[in-house]
Amino acid sequence: MSSVLINIGRSGAAAARTALELTAQNIANANNPDYARRTLGQTEVVSTATVGLFTSTALSGVRLDGVRRSDNLLLQSQVRTSASDLARADAEITGLRAAETAIERAGVFENIVEFEASLARLQSDPLDPSLRASVLESARSLAGTLNLADTALGQARTNSQAQASADVDELNVQVGLLADLNAQIIRALPGTAGQAALFDQRDAALSDITERFGGSVVIGPNGTANVRLGDASGPDLVDGTQTTPLNMTIAADGTLSFAVGAAAVAPSSGSLAGEAAALAAQRDLQLELDDVAALTITTLNNAQAGGTAPDGTAGQSLFSGSTAGDIGIALASGAGLATAPAGSPPQSRDISNLTALRDALAINGPAASTDAMLFGLSSRISGQEITRSALSTIAESAQSTLSAETGVDLDAEAANLVRYQQAFQASGRIMQVANDIFNSILGIR
Repeated sequence: MSSVLINIGRSGAAAARTALELTAQNIANANNPDYARRTLGQTEVVSTATVGLFTSTALSGVRLDGVRRSDNLLLQSQVRTSASDLARADAEITGLRAAETAIERAGVFENIVEFEASLARLQSDPLDPSLRASVLESARSLAGTLNLADTALGQARTNSQAQASADVDELNVQVGLLADLNAQIIRALPGTAGQAALFDQRDAALSDITERFGGSVVIGPNGTANVRLGDASGPDLVDGTQTTPLNMTIAADGTLSFAVGAAAVAPSSGSLAGEAAALAAQRDLQLELDDVAALTITTLNNAQAGGTAPDGTAGQSLFSGSTAGDIGIALASGAGLATAPAGSPPQSRDISNLTALRDALAINGPAASTDAMLFGLSSRISGQEITRSALSTIAESAQSTLSAETGVDLDAEAANLVRYQQAFQASGRIMQVANDIFNSILGIR
């Protein structure tokens, strides 16, 4: 009898001690987003004895049934998917805002308006040297602004490419880590604290991978994870302990393409998808900016060619170049501005050609093109921000649901501390009672 009690007390004390250790571990990791709550599995130990023709069974303590890790594969999949979609929206908005800042800070629209205003002032006295010099300086400022916008937009594109390259490098690091974790999971003993820690690291690596490039994740019966990019028919990124790195190529126009081995892949979610979309938008903005510069050059140079300067000579080109990056001033001085129509005599005050130029600028001119470009960009950013807000709500809801399922509840853990401490003390008391009984038996004479 006393030996059975000792076994019961010893096994109960061991179980309570292990449960206390797990509870302390849970509390220590309460704020760790990559940690899943642990509990201790326990089963009853039943002993069987036979005396003569009689067989009896009796409870003889508790057996530790392994460390159980709170898990929900469906909720984890939802969290990864929503986080991947949110990462795409964040990355795209970041790239679009950088492009918008590049153009707005350069002041392209304002300088076009100022140039048109300088032409309006010249109409009041077309032969005034100071007004002519003012027009030429406004033109020079406009060209410099377009150059600056081109440079700033190029820098925004370079930054987006650098971030995408860093994301690809980090993704490949996590891919290698996941393959190593799969190898360790295969060797880990089921139900151990070490296996639970490996599962935590596995889930963290999966979140990091899918946040950068959306993919399909399959968890095997032994806990290993396989990842395919895109849907379930996409190329394998991780297959057990085998990996195929993701490669990124930057095209001449600055856009991105991706491949896993020989298979081309196009991300539909994740930060790399957002960065690819942002770079495509920046390429389109670059083309629109070049169109604004080309329209400015063509409109002004054609007007100059159709007019006469104050000295009676034919008007010469005002701008040189063909794009926002190489536009410059070709006219030597304001005296070369052709304000009078072709064939006018020297010192003519006829402003017909200047008026025609202003009309050409006002109707579907560079100002209207720049305004349409900025409005379209602003509208796209606004739409993306609305989408991002909705995706953020979905991601937070999914994470909250998962946390409620697998996270640590400090109130529950505090109650467990008290419960397991009492169980430990009770087990110690059982062993003390068994010792008293045994001593009493030995003392019988």
